[in-house]
Amino acid sequence: QVQLVESGGGLVQPGGSLRLSCAASGSFNFYVMGWHRQAPGKERELVARITSDGLTNYADSVKGRFTISRDNANNTVYLQMNSLKPEDTAVYYCKHASSTGVNWGQGTQVTVSS
Repeated sequence: QVQLVESGGGLVQPGGSLRLSCAASGSFNFYVMGWHRQAPGKERELVARITSDGLTNYADSVKGRFTISRDNANNTVYLQMNSLKPEDTAVYYCKHASSTGVNWGQGTQVTVSS
């Protein structure tokens, strides 16, 4: 069983930056890890993901602003978010997919507001 703990959310002004972290315990072996988000009244959507080979892809709405990366030594995946906009406000969830199944973190709130 993989446990995921997210951190790094908070309140930031438009144009600001945040870095989210997702620390995995149990096993860091994965096919893909990603960040998803869910805004009030909306469905959960993919923001960014990274494969075990290091390939990445992003939602069109965050391309050029967000960067996903991983630190294998610390079993952690990051999401660097720059030039944040009010529409980025959501709960951000980390997802881990491997041969043993899919696991989700508890979520971290990101609020972009002046």
